[in-house]
Amino acid sequence: MSKLDPTKPEPAKPESAEKPRSRPKPQSGDSRRGAIAGLIIAAVILGVGLWLARDLTAASKLQDCVMSGRSNCDVIEPAR
Repeated sequence: MSKLDPTKPEPAKPESAEKPRSRPKPQSGDSRRGAIAGLIIAAVILGVGLWLARDLTAASKLQDCVMSGRSNCDVIEPAR
């Protein structure tokens, strides 16, 4: 019976023999493999983005030079 209301029965308590089920541990190699794959993909995307930004910047500078009417816009690299 409940302490506050003597007419209501007490709720059933879970038996102490039941143990809470623990989740099985994932293998540590599987979780690291996904993280490493994600890191590699992020690095590749970053590299492609930096290459693209550099290439577009060079093209933009060349286009600005040509549009201003100059005729010597190509970059001349010295011979080694």
